[in-house]
Amino acid sequence: MTVLLWSLVTIASAGETSCAAMAGDRIYALPLPYKGVFELLQDWAEAGPALRGYDPRTAQVIDGAEVLAPLRYPRTVLCSGSNYRDHLAEMTGRTDVAVTPFFFLKPPTTTVIGPGAAIRISPGPAAQVDWEAELGVVIGAGGRDIPVDEALAHVAGYTIVNDVSARGPHHRADAFAEPFEWDWLASKGRDTFCPTGPGVVPHWFVPDPHALPIRLAVNGRVEQDSSTAEMLIRVPELIAAASALVTLQPGDLIATGTPAGVGQPRQRFLHPGDLVEVTIGDLGVLRNPVEAATGPGE
Repeated sequence: MTVLLWSLVTIASAGETSCAAMAGDRIYALPLPYKGVFELLQDWAEAGPALRGYDPRTAQVIDGAEVLAPLRYPRTVLCSGSNYRDHLAEMTGRTDVAVTPFFFLKPPTTTVIGPGAAIRISPGPAAQVDWEAELGVVIGAGGRDIPVDEALAHVAGYTIVNDVSARGPHHRADAFAEPFEWDWLASKGRDTFCPTGPGVVPHWFVPDPHALPIRLAVNGRVEQDSSTAEMLIRVPELIAAASALVTLQPGDLIATGTPAGVGQPRQRFLHPGDLVEVTIGDLGVLRNPVEAATGPGE
C-alpha cells in the first residue's frame, strides 16, 4: 500500500475541539486524544514517533467538522523578513544584498486565523493591505541556542502562512527620529493578519523544505509563483538564529519569508470581497476571504 500524505488539523465538531488528521478533503480520527494540534505538540517527543506509522485509511472518517487554525494559539509567532532572493530583487532592484537573519513578531492570539476565516481590513485605500505567502516551520522540541546542524531535529512539521501586511502605516511620516520610522505592529500585527493552515504536515513528509513550489492567487489570478529554493537563509539557520534570541517552545511558529509577487511594487492590494489562496507543495491550500473590518480601532 502506498504511503498517504496527511496533516495534523484542529477541528471543531459537536461543540468540542480535537486534533485530527486530514488527507485530501477528508478528516480522520487520530489514535491520540488531544484538544488540538498545539496540545499534541506539547507531547511531541512521544506523540511524533507514535504517529510515524499512522495511516488515515485505517481510521474513522469524521464528517461535518470545521477545520480551525491548526495552532490555537502558538506562544510565539516569529516572522523572517527579506529572506527570498527574488523578493529582494523586486523590492530593491538588487541581487547582491548581504542578508542576515531578521525577525519581527505577530501577536499570536489576535492575528492567527485558520482556513476559511476572514482577513479583516480597514475600508478605503490608505491601509494598502498586501499578501505574503510563506512556509511556516512548526517547532516540536524547544530549546535555546540550537546549533544549525541540530535544528531540523526540533521541527515537528510545516504549514502555510500568509503574512498579511498593511503597507500604508508601515512607514511613519511623523517619526521624530530615525529609529522610530517603521511601525511593524501597525503593518503586520493587526487582527486576522496571520492566516495559517489548513494543517501541520509532519516533517517526515517534507524531506527538503527548500524544494517546494509556493504560489499565491487572488481571485484566481496568480500573483506569487516561486519556490522555497529562493530562500536566502535556510530553515536550520533561521531556527538557530531565532533560538539565539528567544527560547523556542513546542508549538511556536516561524514564518520563513515570502518570494516575489507581492502587491506593493505594482500598487495592487487586497479589497473586501477578494479570495486569497496559498499553495505550498503538498501542504494543502490555505483559502481566506477578505472582509471590511468594523468596530473600534478598525
